[in-house]
Amino acid sequence: MRLPVRLFWLIPFLSCISAHRIEIDPGLKECFFESLQPQDKMTVTYEVGASSGNHLDIDFYVTEPLGETIYTSFKQSQGTFSIQATQAGRYTYCFSNEMSSYARKILSFNVHGTLYVSDEEHIAPVEQEIRDLSTGLQLVKDEQAYFVVRERVHRNTAESTNSRVKWWAIVQTGILFALGGWNLHYLKSWFEVKRVL
Repeated sequence: MRLPVRLFWLIPFLSCISAHRIEIDPGLKECFFESLQPQDKMTVTYEVGASSGNHLDIDFYVTEPLGETIYTSFKQSQGTFSIQATQAGRYTYCFSNEMSSYARKILSFNVHGTLYVSDEEHIAPVEQEIRDLSTGLQLVKDEQAYFVVRERVHRNTAESTNSRVKWWAIVQTGILFALGGWNLHYLKSWFEVKRVL
């Protein structure tokens, strides 16, 4: 009976994850925050999945509770950032599309972390196995999320290429028929008998 109670108390300390998909209009930024305690860990992974322009990039930065920027990344299509909190407070991470004046970006990102438990030496073997399984499961989830975004990017690229090839073939066919008609008209004018009165 004691083991289920201990497992119940372990649930809040397991890794937590949240996955998001947002659209960021040109000239704007979206910010989110996580409240962390000292030695808590947080990881943010992101990838630009689609854009109304040609560039699949975004600016990303993280600020600590006192407002100092601790990480910046400019014009990247994907990235990962991990931190172990040194002080308690609100850690803010922002995705910025301010450098773009016309392209809307569709961004997928995952946030996961581990809450620090100070009594590490008294963890039962079953609890340690659960934590290890949770960490392994988190890695699998991250990989799956990454593959979903990559598949979406490649599908959008393939559909865009297919559309361009189709319209180029239609334009070439139109040009071919126009040239054929002009050649027939031009050759016919050479063989016409012109009467002079």
